[in-house]
Amino acid sequence: MPPASAELQPHPASPYSAILRFTASIETATPLDELNISYRIEGAIDRLRLPGSGTALRMDGLWQHSCFEAFLRADANVSYHEFNFAPSGDWAAYLFASRRAGRQSPAMPAPRMEFRRGAEFCEMNAAIPLTALPDLAEAGVLQAGLAAVMEDTGGRLSYWALAHRGAQADFHDPATFTLRVAR
Repeated sequence: MPPASAELQPHPASPYSAILRFTASIETATPLDELNISYRIEGAIDRLRLPGSGTALRMDGLWQHSCFEAFLRADANVSYHEFNFAPSGDWAAYLFASRRAGRQSPAMPAPRMEFRRGAEFCEMNAAIPLTALPDLAEAGVLQAGLAAVMEDTGGRLSYWALAHRGAQADFHDPATFTLRVAR
């Protein structure tokens, strides 16, 4: 299947002057044991706070700084997964029983991640291993909400998603899981 792709939109209440365009895509890798997610930002990259790579760790709170995010659920399920990918290589994975409730940290191997940056672009590519996530691995269709938090050099955060439904950014809103990925 070709990748499902879309442009991420800034939340109206957050600053984003450094970013001209923000796109994301998601696709199932052959032989269906990975989900590949890609993000691309175009703009004044030097005005974004993007930490360099180090020892990649699984850690909480990545969304407090620049962080790429993916929310995935098997079609029509209430439960969903959240994945966070930091430019530094740090990552997080959570399973929620329902919207913002019943959070667990599933045992899984680290996603393969690659972050690249140039003067006018940066890209994050992440491959999520599905073998440890049976509900996603066995789903015929996934619903995805791709999002990001971007921090500028002044410490201000902007919130990007496929869709926004409220006065404040809420990536956990199932109405923002607008990409469908056939497996």
